[in-house]
Amino acid sequence: MTDHPKIPLAGVIGSPIAHSKSPQLQRYWLEKYGIKGFYVPMDIAPEDLETVLRALPRAGFVGCNVTIPHKEAVLRIADVVSDRAAIIGAANTLIFRPDGKIHADNTDGYGFIANLKHDLPDWTGAEGPAAVFGAGGACRAVIASLLETGCPEIRLANRTRARAEALRAEFGAKIVIYDWVQAGNMLEGAKTVINTTALGMVGKPEFRVPLDALSPDAVVTDIVYTPLETDLLKQARAIGCRTVDGLGMLLHQAVPGFERWFGTRPEVTEDLRDLVLSL
Repeated sequence: MTDHPKIPLAGVIGSPIAHSKSPQLQRYWLEKYGIKGFYVPMDIAPEDLETVLRALPRAGFVGCNVTIPHKEAVLRIADVVSDRAAIIGAANTLIFRPDGKIHADNTDGYGFIANLKHDLPDWTGAEGPAAVFGAGGACRAVIASLLETGCPEIRLANRTRARAEALRAEFGAKIVIYDWVQAGNMLEGAKTVINTTALGMVGKPEFRVPLDALSPDAVVTDIVYTPLETDLLKQARAIGCRTVDGLGMLLHQAVPGFERWFGTRPEVTEDLRDLVLSL
């Protein structure tokens, strides 16, 4: 009789999930590093979430990614929640520990910073104020990561001011709120500019904030990656700014989970970018 090692399983849960690029991304790494593992998409209804999560470790799963609409709900189910996930209020990565406990983490902020550092190794949040558009889940991760890097001031504008005010109440006095109609004013002297809204995405309204006050010394990034170069990035580049597209955030946020599940730290390469762009 021959003993076979247990094949590690991982996946992504959401509803819907067919649109997710995570399976192709993770399978690329599994093949590249010769790992005998599998990564599968799972469409799980909210009412079944806890039952499925509790069963996955017993089925051989070592962890999973989490997407809409479960990113907040998994925090109530997890046995252990990382500080990052608690601060952000959502988890996108679960690790199933050998003792059966579910560990929830959030790697969106890591992906955001790693993307900037990958393209611009000299970038640092401590250099000066950041101007951030939006107040959704991605924005929370961006704010938390900017504060971790020592950003002295985060200027925040959202079309619904109350949501921005709620983030200031949570993250503290370094958050300075601007009305959306005055959002262009917060660009003056900003060293880093980030769009965390869906504005500018294919099929969404345009990003119409005037960029007159934007300095050529600023770094501008957009978490939107369809199109890869949004109008915001195009205009910023014309002004002379260094720009970073949003695709890298998607790729880099996947690195920590893969490493925890499969024991190998994967690289984000041009081949991987090309693959995901072709999907």
